Amino acid sequence: MENAVVLIVGAGPSGLAMAGCLTQHSIPYVILEREDCYASLWKKRTYDRLGLHLAKEFCFLPHKTLPPDAPTFMPKQYFLRYVDGYVSEFKINPRYHRSVESAFFDEAAKKWRIEANNTLEGSMEVYSAEFLVVATGENCEGFIPSLPGLDSFPGDILHSNLYKSGSKYKSKDVLVVGCGNSGMEIAYDLVDHGARTSIVIRSPLHVLTKELVHRGMSLLKYLPVYMVDAIITMLARLEYGDLTKYGICKPKRGPFANKTATGRSPVIDVGTIKKIQDGEIEVVSDISSINKNNVVFKNGTEKKFDAIVFATGYRSAANKWLKDYKYALNGEGMPKNSFPEHWKGEKGLYCAGLSRRGLFGVSMDAQAIANDINKFTSGKN
Repeated sequence: MENAVVLIVGAGPSGLAMAGCLTQHSIPYVILEREDCYASLWKKRTYDRLGLHLAKEFCFLPHKTLPPDAPTFMPKQYFLRYVDGYVSEFKINPRYHRSVESAFFDEAAKKWRIEANNTLEGSMEVYSAEFLVVATGENCEGFIPSLPGLDSFPGDILHSNLYKSGSKYKSKDVLVVGCGNSGMEIAYDLVDHGARTSIVIRSPLHVLTKELVHRGMSLLKYLPVYMVDAIITMLARLEYGDLTKYGICKPKRGPFANKTATGRSPVIDVGTIKKIQDGEIEVVSDISSINKNNVVFKNGTEKKFDAIVFATGYRSAANKWLKDYKYALNGEGMPKNSFPEHWKGEKGLYCAGLSRRGLFGVSMDAQAIANDINKFTSGKN
């Protein structure tokens, strides 16, 4: 058994931010990662055209600012170079190929006991830690809903985390299920590569340009949410007109109030809306059933498809291995405490990157957790 002061599970942005903050306090840690690299979701499971939708002032990790000449909205590769620099600067060395199978609080030892499978060597490793940080993120496992007849579909079925480019779908009929940022951007990419594209939009959503989001987030520093929502909603109406005739309805709350209440971000348009307005992307209703290549929709229409891309979000998988999740998480693997105390659990258990506030939230969580751990360790010393 190996002893650790802090054990971090996950070497995505949340885990790396935690490592950077703990280093600032000279607190030793061990970081376990099941993949063969850090930031694996960004490096392996994102589509080619992905870029950061939020401005750079909201997208950096703790204790390392972006260079002054960084683009306002960073492409994926630019952000990954920044992450590489972060890992190098803070000398972060995750232990790769470690799949955590179990973690529970040992009441006798008053420490966390973590068991990890070293998938490279085929051996089990056991760790004991005073503090355990769940940093596996919100986007741990891709979620595909159970639909009647889905198993009969003979074409490609994939989650958005496996989608790279629309080039292989030229002249094919593709259905995108899910109308968040990933779904909308994938639909745009498919059309751009010559696919005949349809998208399921079943939930009300706000559509904004990235410039409007940037402006709104800047205004929130000075104005209340309801005023910012009114301004941004008016500007979005001027930009896009009435979208209800295209099957796109707005939530009752404004974009920023809705984000706070539900965690659901507005869709940041990359050009998809114009393609919908021009008829290049067809908006369809929710799916009723699937019979081989035929998809039947709830409004009674039916259409054949060659492929289905599910941009239906992710699920936290922490509860599968965290046996005593009750000390920090709810039954869905998300924080049981409400914002802004969501990051702190009991008995030295913390969760980073589960606030649904992107990289800005990741940075806030990591600093708060490291400061809290530092209080305990400084008190002992």
